[in-house]
Amino acid sequence: MTSYVTKKTPGNTDWFEMDRFGMFIHFGLYAMPARQEWIKTFENIPEEKYDKYFKHFNPDMLDAKKWAKMAKAAGMKYAVLTTKHHEGFCLFDSKFTDYKSTNTPFGRDIVREYVDAFRAEGLKIGFYYSLIDWHHPEFPIDVLHPRKFDDDAVEQDRGRDMKKYAEYMRNQVTELLTNYGEISIMWYDFSYDKYNGCGTYMDWMQHDGGKGAKEWEAEELIALTRRLQPGIIIDNRTGLEADLWTPEQFQPTKWLTHPQTGELVTWEACQTFSGSWGYHRDEMTWKSPKMLIELLVNTVSLGGNLLMNVGPDARGNFDSRAQKALEVYENWMKYNGRSIYGCTMAEPNFKAPEGTRLTQSVDSKRLYIHLKEYPFAFLEMEDLADKIEYAQFLHDGSEIIYTCNSTGHFSGEGQTFKDNMVFFRLPPIKPDVEIPVIEVFLK
Repeated sequence: MTSYVTKKTPGNTDWFEMDRFGMFIHFGLYAMPARQEWIKTFENIPEEKYDKYFKHFNPDMLDAKKWAKMAKAAGMKYAVLTTKHHEGFCLFDSKFTDYKSTNTPFGRDIVREYVDAFRAEGLKIGFYYSLIDWHHPEFPIDVLHPRKFDDDAVEQDRGRDMKKYAEYMRNQVTELLTNYGEISIMWYDFSYDKYNGCGTYMDWMQHDGGKGAKEWEAEELIALTRRLQPGIIIDNRTGLEADLWTPEQFQPTKWLTHPQTGELVTWEACQTFSGSWGYHRDEMTWKSPKMLIELLVNTVSLGGNLLMNVGPDARGNFDSRAQKALEVYENWMKYNGRSIYGCTMAEPNFKAPEGTRLTQSVDSKRLYIHLKEYPFAFLEMEDLADKIEYAQFLHDGSEIIYTCNSTGHFSGEGQTFKDNMVFFRLPPIKPDVEIPVIEVFLK
């Protein structure tokens, strides 16, 4: 077995660290303006104008079964849906608000349909729940709130009670964690203060214009979550440490460690196909097929999971660009998923050749060399000759011939090589695979 051990937490992360790949789904009223999920605050839209989206919300083509089938085909093993995002609109039939999908022309409990469909495909169920709520009347106006620049913002904020809002959150979380069966992940989002660049602080704002563990009453919220769903994985965005660390929209270069103890932690990179989480019709920075695969490979090669986001459009569809991105994963994972599932960072004695990334099965029996840059004819790897038993391309199971401590070619004569060197002999033309993988069976 590999020697890596992550910091022990109350949540059950055993399955999570084997499955490695999940789908994030950001869906809400913001799909209708199609200018991403923060539009309400970025454009300072007042309630009476934003309400038109609520009145006309009708994703008539939403088919959660189709979503689930696409996720499964792409090789994803679990999913996380935004049950409520920052705008405050709920995708479930909560008893504690009228601002919910069942009160729109659509009239359906989207969370219920999501849970049933994804569970039927064998995917584990996760919920995202925004700690922020720009619609709730008790949520104090702060540095991120769309009403902060209103002339009467001080008057609007007067009397708002964070404790009442924290109770509202616990009531809704209780609904989510009791009405939908077993939930494997709870993704809370997020904590901030006036000093972290989130927005403009004004001296009348409560809680210094920001909110964190104290305001969310996070200890009570997390305790409730664990009581209702023992073993559930909770992220670290309430302002308190939990089970899961969640770097967003950047690629870590090493396994994340606990800032105090230095222990390895369980982590998950959350990324998007383009530059937006919610549906953004005109956003054009869509990632290339190679980049999509690299994000997954790079993450697992550092002991992490990848949560890749889809933002359905206002009719409930994954648009053509998102479907093409999912097809990239489908085409690659169908043949190369063995280098991802049940894999982690390679043992430190294995050094990745230039232009490659390594993963290793947790039982230490197989090493995977991902050829991000396809070499010509030969690939050299140190400290492997005494450990290798057999090698093949993973996508088709075709043998890769190798030699130890010699190129096996007359033109290599007279050269000096490091001891324990392996030379893989590769076809001169790259196989028709975005990133080919060499599977090495270890002694």
